[in-house]
Amino acid sequence: MNKAKQVAIAGAGIGGLSAALALAKTGHKVTIFEQASQLGEVGAGLQMSPNAMKVLRYLGVEDALRAFAFVPQHACIRHFKSGDYYLKSPLGASSEARYGAPYWHLHRADLHKVLLAACEKVGVTLVLGRSVESYLEQDDQVIVMLADKSQHRADLLIGADGIRSVIREQMLGKESPTFMKQVAWRGVIPVSELDGVTIQPDACVWVGPKRHLVTYYLRGGEWVNFVAVEERDDWHQESWREEGDINELRAAFAGWHPEVSGLLAKAQSTFLWALNGREALSTWHQGRVVLLGDACHPMLPFMAQGAAMAIEDAYALGRLLEQHALPLALARYEALRKPRATKIQAMSKDNAGLYHMRGGALGRMKLNALRVASEYCPQLIHAKLDPVYGYDLEDELVDSSREG
Repeated sequence: MNKAKQVAIAGAGIGGLSAALALAKTGHKVTIFEQASQLGEVGAGLQMSPNAMKVLRYLGVEDALRAFAFVPQHACIRHFKSGDYYLKSPLGASSEARYGAPYWHLHRADLHKVLLAACEKVGVTLVLGRSVESYLEQDDQVIVMLADKSQHRADLLIGADGIRSVIREQMLGKESPTFMKQVAWRGVIPVSELDGVTIQPDACVWVGPKRHLVTYYLRGGEWVNFVAVEERDDWHQESWREEGDINELRAAFAGWHPEVSGLLAKAQSTFLWALNGREALSTWHQGRVVLLGDACHPMLPFMAQGAAMAIEDAYALGRLLEQHALPLALARYEALRKPRATKIQAMSKDNAGLYHMRGGALGRMKLNALRVASEYCPQLIHAKLDPVYGYDLEDELVDSSREG
């Protein structure tokens, strides 16, 4: 197989658009197929850490995103009742100086809009209301089968179609995602409606027994985003997402710190997500088909790296396809990305125990050790975060290019 020229992408989410932009910028003709009939104000907040912001800079969209960003001042972990700090680590200018890129909070819809506009400028074709149902591989191309029974021919098919990926299912077999026994309530509230409730300008995790809640600002400080995670034994609903009962959410976090209860008292609506995962896949690619993002490595949101990993995947795949013929590019993509994604999946899963105060006395010891490290040994915090936030994907890709 030679280098791919025509590329089809299943899914126009953050990962799919990032891949399309990376590929189109290096001369590929890209067509995205998206099952939604229109793209709107979907999702809520995203934490874009420096490793992701470096990639967005390489893709040329950092300046366009600046108008929508909020810059948090600290990363915090606080006790659910007292509000005492277990962690208060500087972000803002201090973080940008350390890692070489900012730490921003963005609304998913704003990031999506900017990526879409950039894709349109470089000639990406977006086809709405036509989902990919299956594919047929041939020696010199892949035939993409669409839901309306039409077909599209390409040199490469990218499955950026999420945790329930039909591309992954055909490649590796049918297997339902694993419910992680946790659900997430998500919502946004205009600051103008908070009526005296003060939310600190931080990326803050409020930790409590069997649940936690995250707060941060969006859109330059005009909105507050919240994500409230609660442990549950099962998920009976057929859908993985549904409109939530705001009173049920308030009851689940009753008795928490006034900053939390005050915020939830002002919330008018929320959506409820089932948090699902998968075991590490045996492979991310096969022939002329490859996976990225949640299609191959869904992760719990407890490192705020889900979107970041999809963006890193997308850029790596685009650059490697520029450097190498198709089989080698896909092999190097998996070899580069799989260890990092798998490690961050594990870190995210481990944080659930910390955030939900598991382990009795041992759990309390871990939180108190975090407090001591935050106050007196910040280098211990850096040792954990530097490999995540300080990572520069372009450095890895330059090394790959030198290998030939």
